[in-house]
Amino acid sequence: MKASATISFDRLLQKEGIGQDANEKPQSLEEGVRTTNSHSCDEDTLAVLSLRNLLFDICNQNGGGHGGSAIGMAAIGVALWKYIMRYNPSNPEWFDRDRFVLSNGHAAMFLYAINYLVGYDAWTLEELKGYASPKPSGFKTMAYGHPEREFPGIEVTTGPLGQGIANAVGFAMASKQLAAQYNRPGYDVVKARIYCMTGDGCLMEGVALEAISLAGTLKLDNLVLIYDNNQVTCDGPLEWINTEDINAKMRASSWDVIDVPDGNYDVQAIVSALNHASNLRGKPIMINIRTTIGVDTKSAGTAKAHHGSIDTESIQLSKIRAGQEPSSTHSVPGRVLAFFRERKAYGERLETNWKTLIQKYETMHPDIGTAFRNRRAGIDPSACLQVLSNMSAYEFDGKATRESNGAILSKIWELHPGFFAGGADLVTSNKVSYTPSDVYHPSVSYSGRFVRYGIREHAMAGVANGLAAYNDGTFLPITATFFMFYLYAAPSVRMGALSKLPVIHIATHDSFAEGQNGPTHQPVELDSLYRAMPNFTYIRPCDGEEVIGAWQVALANRDGPTMLSLGRDSVGHIPATDRYKVILGAYIIQDVPRPKLILISCGTNLHYTVSAATHMSAAGTPTRVVSAPCLRLFDAQSQEYRDSVLPRDGTPVVSIEEYVATTWARYTTASIGMTGFGYSAAKESSYERFGLNTDGIIKRLTAYLGDLKGANARTMGWRQL
Repeated sequence: MKASATISFDRLLQKEGIGQDANEKPQSLEEGVRTTNSHSCDEDTLAVLSLRNLLFDICNQNGGGHGGSAIGMAAIGVALWKYIMRYNPSNPEWFDRDRFVLSNGHAAMFLYAINYLVGYDAWTLEELKGYASPKPSGFKTMAYGHPEREFPGIEVTTGPLGQGIANAVGFAMASKQLAAQYNRPGYDVVKARIYCMTGDGCLMEGVALEAISLAGTLKLDNLVLIYDNNQVTCDGPLEWINTEDINAKMRASSWDVIDVPDGNYDVQAIVSALNHASNLRGKPIMINIRTTIGVDTKSAGTAKAHHGSIDTESIQLSKIRAGQEPSSTHSVPGRVLAFFRERKAYGERLETNWKTLIQKYETMHPDIGTAFRNRRAGIDPSACLQVLSNMSAYEFDGKATRESNGAILSKIWELHPGFFAGGADLVTSNKVSYTPSDVYHPSVSYSGRFVRYGIREHAMAGVANGLAAYNDGTFLPITATFFMFYLYAAPSVRMGALSKLPVIHIATHDSFAEGQNGPTHQPVELDSLYRAMPNFTYIRPCDGEEVIGAWQVALANRDGPTMLSLGRDSVGHIPATDRYKVILGAYIIQDVPRPKLILISCGTNLHYTVSAATHMSAAGTPTRVVSAPCLRLFDAQSQEYRDSVLPRDGTPVVSIEEYVATTWARYTTASIGMTGFGYSAAKESSYERFGLNTDGIIKRLTAYLGDLKGANARTMGWRQL
């Protein structure tokens, strides 16, 4: 650590009589050359200027980018990556590294440039030159417009504002839990702290406010939120849209707050604040750092600096100040590169010392040492899968799928130490149980595995993404609420799918069978969103046997989130369901020779479908019944298999479900479903009202077959019945 504070370049200019504040610049290149050169700068200031100059070049190389915030945050970057964070550029996956989350993900070039400067091998100058490229002819780069987690040095995918704050809360919860479970006196094998950068926009988003409130309640003092306070949004000054006292708001949310008045150049002031934050206990910390968006450019401090190209004269002046040729591009002075690259060797020493500590720890505490090694390697779900394979479904006969699900989860809970579950204040209704000792809370223990998220669905899903992203396989997060309220959580669920993060979402009360709460609670359209979502496995099991199969799929799914869509009410008899066929997505449960009609359904409507099919067969129309718990899994099967279940020979294929039938037209010739919202009534009344009980289904099928008059149903086109 440097012993003395630096002199900011603003002050240096003032000494030379050039300008009176951060935004007043020399009047010309010649004046800049006369009054300033790199020998006037201390190491920190030169590092800030050089980082900023590299950002200028990245911003302008392909006609513009989101440079304003990145440029203003340069001093923060130097403070964090040079003096504060524990990380190893030679091994981006070192387990006990500090995590950094760029919640204001539009400032991605900030992270890319830093990764290059400190020596992440994959982040070369050539990669940086790909930023904002039109990417012709299949050109590829890691330097996307927003950070994505599949690349080294990027912990989590960010972009939609506020999401990164929720992810960071998940990281902090993960680090706290691992430390509580595995650290022993003299052996702090988990010390990772979490740093999250945020701008003005993130702090106005609902997901961020939910996550901030949760973090304060949980007293996550290993979490530092760094506020790039430049008082500018895309449309103009922040005061146009937000005049609140953010410090008071954060303190009211049980956070500590530290102010840094000069974040443009004063690296050591930022370092002091970050060091102070590391010594505070009992609360998460926000560091409110005043910066200037687009600092030292002609658009500094205005909305125009948010994105777009940087003016040439300002760039040339900045490069002269750093001792660079004004016309040079993508060049970092050797002195500065050495200043940053020292962190590479430093990080290697950190990891080596940690590995030595681990060896001693495993010798002193062999049992817990083995358990910690297994957590780092990722949890093997085979013990859970074996229990599921041996489980009898008879005990679930007639029970609602939400009840079957709760019983199944309780049987495998202790077998998977990576489970980290939580609900949005509805777990009693979700039938997800926990014991007092399971609770994750400072009043109980951070070693717990169940968190009470409160009524914060959006943050719940975002936090779960952070838990899953902490280290592959170390955590398998589980969330729970009513299916309808996963509409609130949908943006975070989508980010989990985009990032291919394994999270299990338990969505109960998934139809108008929910009852008297009415259409506000009845998700007639929400399945369409989740069935259309890439990398997302939406499973709607019809009974306890299929719920077992759904868990088998969910535990084996390492490529994205899984949602179990579950009913509130008891289910009728359904023949031949098979846990091992859930993985097929759809399979025949009731068949006849040479069927003249095929019915396909799932979830709480399937037993009505079976009853209607039995009647149709008895009335002279041989009818096959298909259970389709997961259309995504069905799509993954061979064409031969799919044709064996749903032939394309013109036989009428009709879907039956309590949802708007947007998805089913890909598979069927007609659909029986919802065309409007639900109704506040008892389950039986609603099935009758919407024609989705046995009698209603028979009536619609009979009319449909009468209209077809034996014609090829495929050529007649899909229709809503």
